[in-house]
Amino acid sequence: MSSKFYLHKGKNKRAEQGRPWIYIDEINEYDGDYENGDIVEVYNHKGYFIGKGYINDQSKITIRIMTRDINEEIDRDFFLKRFKDAFEYRKTVIDTSSCRFIFGEADFLPGLTIDKFEDYYVIQISTLGMDKYRDIIVDILLKEYNAKGIYERSDIKTREIEGLEQVKGFLSEPFDTNVEIIENGVKYIVDLENGQKTGFFLDQKENRAAIHRICKDKDVLDCFTHTGSFALNAGIAGAKSVLGIDVSEHAVNCATKNAELNGLEDVVKFECHNAFNVLGDWSREGREFDVVILDPPAFTKSRNTVNSAIRGYKEINLRGLKMVKKGGYFATCSCSHYMTEELLKKTVAEAAHDARRTLRQIECRTQSSDHPILWNSDESYYLKFFIFQVF
Repeated sequence: MSSKFYLHKGKNKRAEQGRPWIYIDEINEYDGDYENGDIVEVYNHKGYFIGKGYINDQSKITIRIMTRDINEEIDRDFFLKRFKDAFEYRKTVIDTSSCRFIFGEADFLPGLTIDKFEDYYVIQISTLGMDKYRDIIVDILLKEYNAKGIYERSDIKTREIEGLEQVKGFLSEPFDTNVEIIENGVKYIVDLENGQKTGFFLDQKENRAAIHRICKDKDVLDCFTHTGSFALNAGIAGAKSVLGIDVSEHAVNCATKNAELNGLEDVVKFECHNAFNVLGDWSREGREFDVVILDPPAFTKSRNTVNSAIRGYKEINLRGLKMVKKGGYFATCSCSHYMTEELLKKTVAEAAHDARRTLRQIECRTQSSDHPILWNSDESYYLKFFIFQVF
């Protein structure tokens, strides 16, 4: 029989409205024994059922809700249904050859991320409660989704908060972890074992497609290029020239190989530079581009470092804007949940003021639709992407 947890009066509202996280300070009392990782029931202070989820009292996020149905068992059939619903949704909204298959809370499977790269799958498990279902998850991918290979990338620090070790490795028979995918007509070699996150930033898929129409016959600069995704999309779209820069020599080498894979090596070039330094140097030299793209890493992953992140975002946007020809185009983004849309808008506006540039917004976008935003889970909204014309 499941343990029952009762929330404090006045701390029920967000959980009752659908938020999947129950924090330790929201819990008033509980009835029954439990072990961390067990499924428990959650009630408000009046005894009204809110949901069932797994518990870990080592974490401030003590309970993560899995279902709002008191009669639904968390078993293989439960995961089968969640997976089926998730994949049917993605078949409706996006090309599923390579996509995010499971997006944690937004797919009602907190603590679980699954990325699909053709017939290969990368799993990331961040919580103790979800870790208990690893074998079921792997079995379903192999038997129901015909996975040719499964690799785990649970090499993330957040597992340590849950009392877990960071782990990575094969969950199927070993295979070549350099997998070729095609996205928006661009070919990439994705390194599932050693690439960033789960190997590739799938969340920018639709934003990469969105730059096609502004890049034709243009000279394009792609900053923080990583493995060249925005630069290669500009090349495929018919750019006159593309320069991608990244501080990582390894990233630049991977991007160069991807350019060769697409036959774009004469148009799309990559160089190793620190964007913060080189943009200032190039600006003073009077160098300009028709299109400048900024896709920086998250400058903040917590509320405590937001102010320093604002300074970083303002500085890089200021330097990027100075590189845009009058009438040219500027794409900029933030992948930090804590850098809200309003805060990013304000920061970019201040950068434009200091750069003495006027911005005309073309698009305001977010993460690709295989990373859906659950309105009851603020953290599922993290990527903000703007395209401007600059005067």
